[in-house]
Amino acid sequence: MFKRILIANRGEIALRVIRACRELGIETVAVYSTADKNTLHVRFADQAICIGPPPALQSYLHQPSLLGAAQICKVDAVHPGYGFLAENAQFASAVRAMGLGFIGPRVEHLQMFGDKLAAKAAARVAGLPMVPGSDGAVHTNEEALGVAEAAGYPVMLKAAGGGGGKGMRVVRDADMLGRVFEVAQAEAQAAFGNGALFIERYLDTPRHVEVQIAGDAYGNAVHLFTRDCSLQRRHQKIIEEAPAPGLDDALHQRIAESAARLARSVGYQTVGTVEFLLEGDAFFFLEVNPRIQVEHPVTEEVTGIDLVQEQIRLAAGEPLSFSQEEVRCTGHAIEVRVNTEDPWTFLPSPGRVTGYHEPGGHGVRVDSAIHEQALVSPYYDSMAGKLIVRGRDREEAIRRMLWAIDEFVVEGVKTLLPMQRALIGSPDFRDIAFHTRYVDAWVKARKS
Repeated sequence: MFKRILIANRGEIALRVIRACRELGIETVAVYSTADKNTLHVRFADQAICIGPPPALQSYLHQPSLLGAAQICKVDAVHPGYGFLAENAQFASAVRAMGLGFIGPRVEHLQMFGDKLAAKAAARVAGLPMVPGSDGAVHTNEEALGVAEAAGYPVMLKAAGGGGGKGMRVVRDADMLGRVFEVAQAEAQAAFGNGALFIERYLDTPRHVEVQIAGDAYGNAVHLFTRDCSLQRRHQKIIEEAPAPGLDDALHQRIAESAARLARSVGYQTVGTVEFLLEGDAFFFLEVNPRIQVEHPVTEEVTGIDLVQEQIRLAAGEPLSFSQEEVRCTGHAIEVRVNTEDPWTFLPSPGRVTGYHEPGGHGVRVDSAIHEQALVSPYYDSMAGKLIVRGRDREEAIRRMLWAIDEFVVEGVKTLLPMQRALIGSPDFRDIAFHTRYVDAWVKARKS
């Protein structure tokens, strides 16, 4: 097992890793920019080292500073968290070239799943269902027209190197495809250094269902059931729950087992997430996120498994600590992301937190990086924390989440909590009458 880990991240996820390391008896080293000097992850780590000024490109994304900090502090592994460099194959390769453990996937898997075309090819080999469209990149407008005609309009143009909703265009007819294809290629090249595009049929109202997976160095791979992440704004998740509601047992098992099959097929060794689009009883492979996910706590709450500890053990070469038969899903969990944004315009709301009170009680968990008098920086992602509740069933979890949000006080900055409360309290949420574009339409309707 590792003795000292450098956490190449900040905020809530850095605190989460520190807590997991404490339970495993591992020392932690926090890194911080000058903007984060007085933050909680710096205070609670065993050691902290400054890596640069506030802009992320000069600190949390500056690989020489991070690698230098790892060398100076004599760590034997690096945990990248999520975001920043968590899926950067070059960084993972550099960490391992120093003789250190990288608490994440092997470099070849970061490369594979960082390229959407390579990921689709791996999923196809494993027999996962695919959205109708191109088997690989489409290089010319003529080729794109043929693929789109076969798949059926509307279609989605996607950048092979994209992510987080970037590099995507909905195309509704052949004339529109002819106008935007070369423009989309140029945009993808400028944004990702990769102009490759592929085409998929556009699904109007799909749900976003994902499966937590874990694999070890000995060929074992399991799933930890499903999550629903359909409630998104501008392709960014804001509410997640586990297990995905409204699926019959057979459909749930087919989705979960297909994710585990992909993990076994590629020899995946760490925790990760296989994402699907669900329309009716049909589900289609979307992508793989080869890292710990923001929404991992809902899976922890319904399985009782500490995923961050398991991730560290797997990186240290230990076998999975449980078999597929030993993984049980009990109850229901819901998570809301406490983003410091205006709840109706989604504009960032940085500033000082003048008042703060977390909810508590049975079945309530808060993973937060803020406190009273904390300064929410304008330099980084707006997610300051997460509120997670667990109930014996979905109805109890909904009731618990509603009163937990009412108890959650954050003053001085705005958060998404009022909007999330309205969504979770709505009949559509209770009836599972939502999809990936529901929130944007719902907000627009409230404004009109």
